[in-house]
Amino acid sequence: MNTIRRVSIQTLTVLLTLVTLSCTDEPYYEDIPEIDSTLLALIAQESNGLGVDFFKLPNASDFSSIPQDPLNTLNSSKVELGRLLVHETATSGDAKMESESRTFSCASCHPVASSFFSGNLQGIGEGGTGFGLNGESRNINLSMPVDSVDILPIKVPTLLNTAYQTVMLWNGSLGGADINTPFVAQNASEIPENTLGYQGLEIQGMAGQTAHRLRIDEDFINEYNYKELFDAAFPEFPESERYSKLTAGLAIAAFNRTLLANEAPWQDWLNGSYNAMTTQEKRGAILFFDKAKCINCHTGPALNSNDFYALGMGDINESAAVILNQNTFNNMKKGRGGFTNQTEDNYKFKVPNLYNLKDSPFYGHGSTFTSLNDVITYIVSGNKENSNVPNEQLAEEFTDLNLTTNEISDLVAFVNNALYDANLERYVPVEVFSGNCIPNGDIQSQIDLDCN
Repeated sequence: MNTIRRVSIQTLTVLLTLVTLSCTDEPYYEDIPEIDSTLLALIAQESNGLGVDFFKLPNASDFSSIPQDPLNTLNSSKVELGRLLVHETATSGDAKMESESRTFSCASCHPVASSFFSGNLQGIGEGGTGFGLNGESRNINLSMPVDSVDILPIKVPTLLNTAYQTVMLWNGSLGGADINTPFVAQNASEIPENTLGYQGLEIQGMAGQTAHRLRIDEDFINEYNYKELFDAAFPEFPESERYSKLTAGLAIAAFNRTLLANEAPWQDWLNGSYNAMTTQEKRGAILFFDKAKCINCHTGPALNSNDFYALGMGDINESAAVILNQNTFNNMKKGRGGFTNQTEDNYKFKVPNLYNLKDSPFYGHGSTFTSLNDVITYIVSGNKENSNVPNEQLAEEFTDLNLTTNEISDLVAFVNNALYDANLERYVPVEVFSGNCIPNGDIQSQIDLDCN
C-alpha cells in the first residue's frame, strides 16, 4: 500500500511538471553541466590565446599594466592631481553667469553616485541645480537663460574603463592618434587640440575644459594652492608651460585611466574565485560569449571596442530632452558620420563599456531605454526603433538572435550583476583644496549632498 502511494505521488509530481512546462513556449531551462569549464573554454576561444588574462582589468595602482598615452605616462602625482581636478568645483571659472561660477565640475556630469555616468537624462554643467541621491535630480536652474545652460544633447558615457578607448565620445571625435588621424586636419578649426597628437582621453581632458567652461590656469592654481601638485606631476615641463589647460588635461586623463571596475564579480571569477558569480550569471556569461554574440563587439578587459556600429536606436529628442542648437544636434544624430563627413559612417556610434550599467538610468546614445532588460531585448531582436536610419546602414550583427525569455534574463543577470563594481567611492577624494562641496556647489546640491 505504501509502495503504491509513493509511486502515485512520484507520478503526480512528474505530471504536474509536464503540465507546467506545456503552459509556456519556453524550453525547460536546466543548469549547464560543468558550467565553469564551459565558460573557460569559450574564453580560450575568444581571447587570442591569452585565456582569462585577456579580460582582466589591472589594479588602479599598477600603472605599467594600464593602457596609456606614450605622451602622457602615468605617475602617482599626476593621478592624484587629476582626481582632485575632476571633482573640484573651483575649476568652473569660465561660467557665463557669475552666479554659476565655482558651482560645477567634471564630476557634475560624471558623479560616482551613478558610476561616473550622468544620473539624469542629460548631463548639466553650468546652469544645473540640485543633485538628489544619484544625480537624478540635477535640473536646469530656471533663473538662468536656457540658451546659456551647458546641457548635452546625447547620453553621457561613463568614465569607467576609458583607458581602453583610443578615441572618446560617441562619434570618436576626440583623439589625434590611430583611427582618428585622417580627420584631424579636416576638423582642426573645431577641435584644435586634436592636432597635438594625444589620444582621446588626453584630448577630452583639454577640450572638455573649454567646452564646459572650466578655467584651470596659473591664477586658479595659485589661488587654490595646487602649485605644489602641478610641480610634482609635471617636473619635465618648464615653469612657463606647467600651469595650463594642457597639463591640467593630462592630469585629468591620467586619473580617468585609473578608473577601473576591477572589483566586479566577473573580475573575481577571472581571477579564480568561481563562487563570485551565481549559476544564472554564469549562464549569461556563456550566452555572452556564444549564442548572444555580444563578444563580437564587446571584448577585452572593458568589454568594449573602438569600433562604430549602427543599431538603429533613437535619439535623445525622443526622450523629452532639451535641444539648444538644432544644427549641432542634427550633426550629432549622424554619429561617427557627423565627424568624418563620410556617408558610410552615418548613424554609427562607438561601442560602449558594459561595466556598472546597473547605475545608469538610461541606455543607448539617445537614452531611449530605461532598463537593461529592454535595451538587451532590443539589441538581440534586430528590429530598429529609429526610422531615420536606412536599413543598409545597420550593422550585420544587428539581427534577430532568437533568444528565449530565460536566456535574456540570464544575459541581463550577467551584465547587471557580474559586471558591477560596488566600491567606486575609493576613487573619490574626501575633499578638494577649495573646500567646496563635491561634485556640485550650487545651493540645492549643498542641501542634497549635506555639505556644510
